[in-house]
Formats: sequence, structure tokens, C-alpha cells
Amino acid sequence: MRSVQRFLKRTLKLRVNQEKSRVAPTDQATFLGFTFRGVSIRWTDKAFREFKRRVKELTCRSWFVSMDYRFQKLAQYLRGWVNYFGIADYYRPIPEIDHWIRRRVRMCYWKQWRRPRTKVRELFRLGTSLSASIPVAMSRKGPWHLARTLATQTGMTNKWLKAQGLLAVKELWVNIHYPAPAR
Repeated sequence: MRSVQRFLKRTLKLRVNQEKSRVAPTDQATFLGFTFRGVSIRWTDKAFREFKRRVKELTCRSWFVSMDYRFQKLAQYLRGWVNYFGIADYYRPIPEIDHWIRRRVRMCYWKQWRRPRTKVRELFRLGTSLSASIPVAMSRKGPWHLARTLATQTGMTNKWLKAQGLLAVKELWVNIHYPAPAR
């Protein structure tokens, strides 16, 4: 470490921050939100926690803004995150992230509809049967739990959410790793 510091100070005329600098194996080192596992690049746990915190903030059920504005802000953040962390080879959690974001958006719609009669009307308008939408709308369970029910998922389908403006992280990731001319 001392020889590296000496080289950086004398030759390159750089200051070395003692708190941030260390010599470590590549699988234990982190750099700009990335870590290296063998030959693959992954995002760090800290970066992923920050991603989830920010998505929770944008899909917070107490943030009363229009869904168009929410989708716009969410799309802006998701595009930026995928463009930055898209160089990572780590695909396994991507479908889970998509599922989690869709459930958070369904929860936002559920909270926005507020009254049971509005929930029944909207679910029925989206194609859920009346017999399935009434018990869900009258349920005392919270929006997070009800966002996962069959009635809400048959009404607010993935296709419908995409038409509303929700971006899929999986599609963004695929566009980066497999560009259109290569497909």
C-alpha cells in the first residue's frame, strides 16, 4: 500500500484518502457501486438497497400525485439506474425487481381509489368480475397485501400497467445487453 501511495503522490501528484483507500481482493472491493465476482460485474448490496429505497419513495402510497407524474419520475429513475448498472452481468434479480415494482404500482392505484365502491367500479371496468372485486374491495387488509390478490392482478394486468406508462426493468436490461441490430 505504501509503494502505491508513494507512486500516486510523487508521480501523479494525487492525494490519497486514507479512509477510502485499501488493498483488497477483487471480490471484496467495491468501486462506484460495483463489485467483482470472478469475471462478472455486479452491483453492490448498498447500491441495491439505495435503488429499493428510491423506488419505495417514488411509489409511496402517501405521495398524492397523479399516476402520470409518478410514472414519469419512476421511468426517469429506472432508465438512469439501468443505464448505469446495466453493465453488470447480474440478471437473476431483474424479474423479481419487475414483479416488486408492479406490485408497488398496484398498491398506489389501490390507495388512490380509496373508497370500496370506487375500487369495485375500477376493477369491474378493468375486467375483473363483480363477484371477485366486491370481497377484495371490502377487505380490511392493507393495500400492499391486496395488490397481490387475483382480483387486482386480473384487473391491473402487466399489459395494462405498461399501457399506463410503467417501464419494465427487464426490457431495459435486455435492450442494453442485446441491442436491436443484434437480435
